[in-house]
Amino acid sequence: MACRIAKRIALGLWLACSVHTTPWAEEIGSVDTQFEWLGPDSKIVIEAFDDPQVPGVTCHLSRAKKGGFKGAIGVAEDPSDASIACRQVGPIELPAKLKQGEEVFSKRTSVVFKTMHVVRFLDAKRNVLIYLVYSDKLVDGSPKSAISSVPILAFPSR
Repeated sequence: MACRIAKRIALGLWLACSVHTTPWAEEIGSVDTQFEWLGPDSKIVIEAFDDPQVPGVTCHLSRAKKGGFKGAIGVAEDPSDASIACRQVGPIELPAKLKQGEEVFSKRTSVVFKTMHVVRFLDAKRNVLIYLVYSDKLVDGSPKSAISSVPILAFPSR
């Protein structure tokens, strides 16, 4: 009976976590980084997503994902490490009003307390979009972060 209840709780937690994941991120691939006896190995996952407000920009995000039994049932806390690279993949069309610091992607990286965010800024003076990835959980007094810049250039027609 206790095992049944634990399974239902685990399933409920997994469902709650999966509801908060961004549906438009595509997993490109992953590499195992640590062997786990029970459950999947810990890994680095590479995901791609298109900026929903700025057509012509795609970002690739690499992030650590905890494996093991807790990782398998969705209750492990993923590390805060992430890297981002954004590129122009088509003609960039800026909307009339682009909000500075607008969130363009987020992914829950623990059951309750931690989310990874990607926000966009426009450096109008230099004609560049800047994407910042950070975790909202403090690590050693400050959040870990990384940035990527995308110069807005004329895109060759095909």
